[in-house]
Amino acid sequence: MSRRPSHPVRLLASAAAAGALLATAACSDGGGSENASDTAAEQAGVARPDAAKQTPTGSPSASPAALTESGAKAALLTEADLEGGWNQVQDADKWRDRLLVGEVDVADFLTAKSNATDCQALLDALYDDGLLGDPSGPSALTGFEQGDSRLLEQVAGYDRAGLDARMKWLRTLPDTCDEFTATGSGGAERTVQVTEASVPDVGDARTGLRVTVQGNADGGPATLTLDIATVRVDTSAVTVMGGGLDGGQTDSVEQAVRQGTERLRTVLDGGTPSPQPTPMD
Repeated sequence: MSRRPSHPVRLLASAAAAGALLATAACSDGGGSENASDTAAEQAGVARPDAAKQTPTGSPSASPAALTESGAKAALLTEADLEGGWNQVQDADKWRDRLLVGEVDVADFLTAKSNATDCQALLDALYDDGLLGDPSGPSALTGFEQGDSRLLEQVAGYDRAGLDARMKWLRTLPDTCDEFTATGSGGAERTVQVTEASVPDVGDARTGLRVTVQGNADGGPATLTLDIATVRVDTSAVTVMGGGLDGGQTDSVEQAVRQGTERLRTVLDGGTPSPQPTPMD
């Protein structure tokens, strides 16, 4: 499987295992999954990677303020927003995780071959950081390290219709990609599991996943765990991914989602986020 071009936001590179890295984190609004066959996906409005980009622009309501480049950067989390000794890094755009590179085994999908396409798209999106598709507006990202774990956040503006469709597609993945096998370029097989994860009740819409990849790194068995959360605020969105070879980062991702959404709302309302986090229940 050929390597994909680098995008502004990518994942991973574990400090303890150069072969495995990580990335983004967790949660969901409990939206139900749907049949992932091509016909059902079209009927349900589920967007696959290319479909999300082709969806006509639409925005039922105007944003309180348009997201700007400076606003996207101001909305990013700081170390003060996170507990647990997270240290901000300067090279989050260079993170990669080779455990996410693999060809999905179509034989795992006996009834709906199109499910394999969805699962391949998920792996590609995690590696290329395209979970919500390509932003149509400003985009900014930041990353944090805590031992061998990492946490990445992206704030970006999107086409509303494409963003809604993409989030709807993400909600189907725990059903369509429950468990499958991916084969790396060297022939090593990896078992991938995708489950739904809860997300704090913030923003206008939200979805969350937990993805685990069992394989080998540096000559030994390894399991990469990623908690992933996306939250929409009008036509902008916050994406948080966290985890690593030491396990997921559910609590940190939840905190990041709460604080990140609050910061984004403040920016869209024309304000400046406080240098200190807002107390939240």
